[in-house]
Amino acid sequence: MTKTLLALTLGEQLPVGEWVCISQADIDLFAKATNDHQWIHVDPQRCKKESPFGTTIAHGYLTVTLMPNSLYQSIQPDPTYKTLLNYGVDKIRFIEPVRAGDKIRFISTLIKTEQKTSGMLFYFETVAEIEGRDKPAMKGVFLTLLAGA
Repeated sequence: MTKTLLALTLGEQLPVGEWVCISQADIDLFAKATNDHQWIHVDPQRCKKESPFGTTIAHGYLTVTLMPNSLYQSIQPDPTYKTLLNYGVDKIRFIEPVRAGDKIRFISTLIKTEQKTSGMLFYFETVAEIEGRDKPAMKGVFLTLLAGA
């Protein structure tokens, strides 16, 4: 059962999100949006020959940008405070490459809250798991502001 942000307690893990498949089309769209067309991301043929992964890999920041949607699916909207803002990311690390065709999901735990003049700031320690792998794709601390709270 999902809760509002204000109902969460420190150390509480959010419901785990659904697996998201990262396709080559997703990687290509991200490359186009960011103008990062490095061959390791967008050239499957070259990757078969030269990459240590044997295939293209997603941009690390593509994984990062998918996290907020997982958060929104894991919490209920607050009936009083309706504005939720991405406030940034701390201590992000890319641990294992996400290969084209991999499925990832996010596991987030509330580790800190901080009252700001603009609202309540929530800190989530988040891991992006890769289906079938021991190492996660990414670890980081994601910050979300519930404006006005």
